[in-house]
Amino acid sequence: MSDDPYAPFEALLASEPDDTMLLYGLGRKMLDGGHHERAAVHLRHCVEVDPGYSAAWRELGRALEAGGDTDGARTAYTRAIEVAQEKGDLQVVKEAKVFLGGLDG
Repeated sequence: MSDDPYAPFEALLASEPDDTMLLYGLGRKMLDGGHHERAAVHLRHCVEVDPGYSAAWRELGRALEAGGDTDGARTAYTRAIEVAQEKGDLQVVKEAKVFLGGLDG
């Protein structure tokens, strides 16, 4: 048995590699667990599969920011805002703007 708490979820991804809910959920869990690089891999794949997933763009920005990729985070937050505005997802717009503003502070 693996000591990696994410291994069962990554095994599920092996059979459903484009499951955006699984990609997003795993990415969020990894980010919350401090594994920002691994989180970014899953979140990046999530937005490749579904470019309209505004929350995934926001979380990708957080993962990239945590890893020191300020330019990548800025791009992801900007895209989160654009996509969320198109969809009327005001909460993601608000949060992504706060995170984006934090990059310059």
